[in-house]
Amino acid sequence: MTHHVRARATLASLALLATSACSAVGGSATDGDRTEGAAPSEVVLVTHESFGLPDELVAQFEEETGFTLTTRAAGDAGTLSTKLALTAGDPTGDVAFGVDTTFASRTIDEGVFDTYEPTTLPEGAEDYALPEGADRLTPVDVGHVCVNVDTTWFAEKDLAPPASLEDLTEPAYQGLFVTPGASTSSPGMAFLLSTIAEYGDDWPAYWERLLANGARVVEGWSDAYYTDFTQGGEDGTRPIVLSYDSSPAFTLTEDGTESTTAALLDTCFRSVEYAGVLAGAANPEGAQALVDFLLSEDVQAALPESMYVFPVSSAVDLPEDWARFAEQPTDPYAVDPAEISANREAWLTEWTDVTTR
Repeated sequence: MTHHVRARATLASLALLATSACSAVGGSATDGDRTEGAAPSEVVLVTHESFGLPDELVAQFEEETGFTLTTRAAGDAGTLSTKLALTAGDPTGDVAFGVDTTFASRTIDEGVFDTYEPTTLPEGAEDYALPEGADRLTPVDVGHVCVNVDTTWFAEKDLAPPASLEDLTEPAYQGLFVTPGASTSSPGMAFLLSTIAEYGDDWPAYWERLLANGARVVEGWSDAYYTDFTQGGEDGTRPIVLSYDSSPAFTLTEDGTESTTAALLDTCFRSVEYAGVLAGAANPEGAQALVDFLLSEDVQAALPESMYVFPVSSAVDLPEDWARFAEQPTDPYAVDPAEISANREAWLTEWTDVTTR
């Protein structure tokens, strides 16, 4: 996963944005492997299935610190956060990576993490720190869930693509949009939060207009992108899809000079992934060393091609395709993590009611 990805052969790679299973880093561990007598030379990372670093960086960490890195990965960010909450104070590892913006407050409230703040953050990383809990969770990477359009399709139809959330409810785009569901997909939840950030308490009415305009809700990101999206699958019929700000870097023309898709930067929701030392860790020193390592220049530079996310460090150079085609929004939607934690279940209940009427 460390080679440079070219879009004409990377639709499969793009799937890793939402469904990657690159968790075989260092060693592997399963539930029950960890015992109180575990050697302090081992540091166990609890993470989600999309975590993956190049083998050479794992070897670098182990050589520099003297700790053997073992990973325990299961599910997406939501599943990870739930498991961390259930084992708070008696963790199955030493350090966790992959708790994101939508679950950060929950894990802090549940006492999942011990206090630890790296002495030095990379340039730009402070912009992604939590408003509450920055002494427990450290930002590592950032991505944005955005509406994407098939620019080729719109050019052929001589139709201007939409630019905003409200545009998606306009008659010109009837039956053209597909999104994964908020209750079954992390990016789908992020899209729901975008609509909440934009419309406040009126967000259910927006969803009613969206559905009345023929928007399709499917289970997961891969269903939306590879089945319905015109640039994702041969039989796709919908040129508007919920995806990521980095997606256009994977849909280049054969000569690599331009992208066939674009992210609508006024529709994006920011999602930051964090790392933290688990309360009750058997090897807190190793956990702290790993948090520090994830902020190192080498790891930050590897994140786009190994995990398809942007580094929080503004000092590292992005891969050429990312620098040219993966534009980040300047003013993305955001919802306070504490507000998400307090209202998530109620929002999802109401969203399900609106979308299943």
